[in-house]
Amino acid sequence: MNRKTLALPAAIALLAPALAACGATGGGDGADAIVVGTTDHFVVTEDAPAPFDPALAYDMALWNVMRNTFQTLMALPRSGSEPVPEAASKCGFTDRQNEQYRCTVREGLKFSNGNDLTAEDVKFSVERTLAIKDPNGPVSLISNIDRVETLGDREIVFHLKQPDATFPHKLATPAAAIVDAESYDAKKLRDGFDLVGSGPYALETEEEDGVAKTLTFTKNPNYQGQIEIRNEKVELRVLEDAEAMEKALMDGEIEVMSRTMSPEQIARLQRKGSKEINFLETPGQEIRYLAFNTEDPVAGDKAVRRAMAQVVDRQELVRDVYERSAEPLYSIIPRSVGSHVNSFFNRYGEPDPEAARRTLEAAGVEIPVKLQLAYTTDHYGPATKAEFETLRKQLNETGLFDVTIKGFEWKTFRPSQSERAYAVYGMGWYPDFPDPDNFTAPFFSPDNFLNSPYDNKEIHSQLIPETRQQAERTGASKSFERVQDIVAEDVPVLPLWQGKQYVASRNSVTGVEWALNSSSVLQLWELGRSAG
Repeated sequence: MNRKTLALPAAIALLAPALAACGATGGGDGADAIVVGTTDHFVVTEDAPAPFDPALAYDMALWNVMRNTFQTLMALPRSGSEPVPEAASKCGFTDRQNEQYRCTVREGLKFSNGNDLTAEDVKFSVERTLAIKDPNGPVSLISNIDRVETLGDREIVFHLKQPDATFPHKLATPAAAIVDAESYDAKKLRDGFDLVGSGPYALETEEEDGVAKTLTFTKNPNYQGQIEIRNEKVELRVLEDAEAMEKALMDGEIEVMSRTMSPEQIARLQRKGSKEINFLETPGQEIRYLAFNTEDPVAGDKAVRRAMAQVVDRQELVRDVYERSAEPLYSIIPRSVGSHVNSFFNRYGEPDPEAARRTLEAAGVEIPVKLQLAYTTDHYGPATKAEFETLRKQLNETGLFDVTIKGFEWKTFRPSQSERAYAVYGMGWYPDFPDPDNFTAPFFSPDNFLNSPYDNKEIHSQLIPETRQQAERTGASKSFERVQDIVAEDVPVLPLWQGKQYVASRNSVTGVEWALNSSSVLQLWELGRSAG
């Protein structure tokens, strides 16, 4: 998620429909479940034995489930980009250095199993994620916590290792989801799909051989928070692919679909109107990029990475592969997030094979450069294979590269990527929260979620700490701009494109315009049915 020059305010990135067909408005909750289709797959594997465990889950599809079932002390509001109290009644820094953060837990909170939720459960949850420290999990988001202190049943104080003005945002993510201390082990993951939370819904999962088929979200009668729930039940139905999802929508078997449509579907639904189907396009902060193992014998050479940056044609990708449902991306921070600059375009300009040749020759790199690009076949949408075929074509047609591509299922791809098995690989990123910190620190801190060996001390020891001292986020712009310029110089990642968000629904469903926020969070509680 990242781009630059004319930076849009973060508030504009919140879901505001850009295209809406006529349909019913108004609300009326129905007793029957609202059925939402998805192509996301939820699987129990040896590497991911507990998909919905907050200590392990660090993936948009999983977080969409968790945000609807767990509570966090803070949460993003219905509109706006600054977090507000959720399981807390109030929160705030207690010092000028942004190193101590204190919250008061709401009175009378209960988990879906009826157990009381207290400050001790909050402390247990955070310390549990820090202790388990799963390499594929979200621990990096809260690793700045030095210690957690409780003052009675409702007061909790977080003592940070370093100042961090973005800490309220991190408390609003599932990395800080509150689990029941009586139901979860402090040192190991919870097996299977079961979860115990205090969020808007309780969850029941229908599975077969460790694969989820249907997830049923039933309104949690014990829920207390700032969310207004507009339905009694939502069924999330897992479908094989985008085509099956669209057919189910047209046939009335599902009522809403979003993740993940193909570019062809998006273009078709945009072109043709329908009295039964509403189609919404909204701004998004999803990004796609290539990542490099900077210790690889070939990809570890900075000249190779720079030459690739000089050759890749983003315009062709978004035009021919994604049918303009995405935008070219020239930074690790998207255009719709503050402090964005077009660092890659400023440094490399338009695709220039001759400039790439000069880069390789000056470094003494043997031409053609042999590389394999790895991608996941089942996680980022149906166009991923075509995207990598296009990248291979672009690189090989210059005569400077001899590139092959290989696809892997996500359950194999993610652990292998984390173990640095690939020289170059494709990844996507949905923001944990709408701040430029979330497009920099998770990638370039020593405990980065990619487990990348790339280490730039100016970024992680100077620039990121500087940005976190700025409570007024515009004051951090210069430091973030410097981070983006360093990334364009070193190319540990190569940004490709920034996505938009799309939702299609039958016109009997209301609240669809609020179903996704700017961070692509699926807000099932917003869905309702029209009185008619």
